[in-house]
This record gives sequence, C-alpha cells and structure tokens, in this order.
Amino acid sequence: MWPVALLLRIWWRTVRIEASPEALAIVTDQSQTTVFIMWHNRLLMMPELVRRYRAGHPISGLISASRDGAWLAALFSAVGVGVVRGSSSRLGREAVGALVETLQSGCDIGITPDGPRGPVYVMKPGALVVGKRARARVVLAGVDFESSWRVASWDGFHLPRPFSRMHLRFEVVDAQTLEDSEESARDLGRRLVALNPDRIPAPPRRKG
Repeated sequence: MWPVALLLRIWWRTVRIEASPEALAIVTDQSQTTVFIMWHNRLLMMPELVRRYRAGHPISGLISASRDGAWLAALFSAVGVGVVRGSSSRLGREAVGALVETLQSGCDIGITPDGPRGPVYVMKPGALVVGKRARARVVLAGVDFESSWRVASWDGFHLPRPFSRMHLRFEVVDAQTLEDSEESARDLGRRLVALNPDRIPAPPRRKG
C-alpha cells in the first residue's frame, strides 16, 4: 500500500486548490474538533485537505466495515489518516460511540453520509447525530473539480486530473440544530449538493 500512497501524494501535489478567504478561515480553524461531512465520491481528497490546511491536527475517517472498505482503510492509514470502521448508512451504537470518543480525544472526523453504497447524494440521518452528541463543530465540505476522471461506480467517484484545478467551499452547521430525522437529512443534503457541483457527468455504472 505504501507505493500507492506515495503515488497519491505526488498526484495530489500537482492539483491546484483554490478557496475564498471565508472558506480558508473555516478549514484552517483548529480551535475546536470538527466533523467534516463530504460526499463519498470526493473522499479521496480528504487526506490532502488535511495535509494542506490542518497540518498537526489529527483526523479519522469513517470507513465501511465491509471488505470493499478494507483497501480504503489501508490507504488512509498509509497516508496518516486514522480509521473508524463502520457505515454511515447503518451508523450503529458502536460506531457512534467510537466517533464521539474520537472527537472528545481531540481528533477531527470525516463522514461520507451517502456511503458506502448510496444512493449517491442522499444523506443518511444517522450521520447527523455524532457532532451534536460530541458538541463538536460540524462543517459541510464542497469540492468543485474543474477537470476530473469519473469512475463507473455507484457514486461516479471523482479522480482529479493531474495539474487540474479544484475549488473548495465550506459551510459551518450549528450542531445543536441537527436531528436524526429524514427531514433534517434532506435539508442538509440539499445544502451539501449545492456546495459540490458536478461539471462532468458520471459514466454509466458497470453492471455486475
């Protein structure tokens, strides 16, 4: 896994990242632990965002406990991102407890609320309760790729082209307004979609 991690580090360094002063103020604020909520098809950029803007502040990602999530967990570990195994679609008691403990230890966490199997851009209610229970800051993360390859997967996973440009957008959410409900999830999902425009359509999903 280390050769792959090294290749990704080199690849990430070629990507030009732009953000407004307001967005930079949000992502670089390390005064409190933060729950970053990001769509699954932009997950690959999480380690690079941490390296560039939150150096020295540890982060762990919620990764599916399935076999499909094993390679991603190994990759994240190789690039210095902690891993909490669980599913945002079935955020059970053990996973919630582990995430809350991670936040209370001073570590940020990242959650993909439409993972691990979708539907794409549909936020699961279970992903909303962690920040409220831990009294942590909750931030919606947006990544707008000017040019990317898209994988024929359930979510049309984005792979930024080398030397391309991407734009970051962030929105802070009042954690105390979050509820484990379909209505709250739909509202937050719409806000997250608005932060993550797709300039390139996803290819048809492979069958089988």
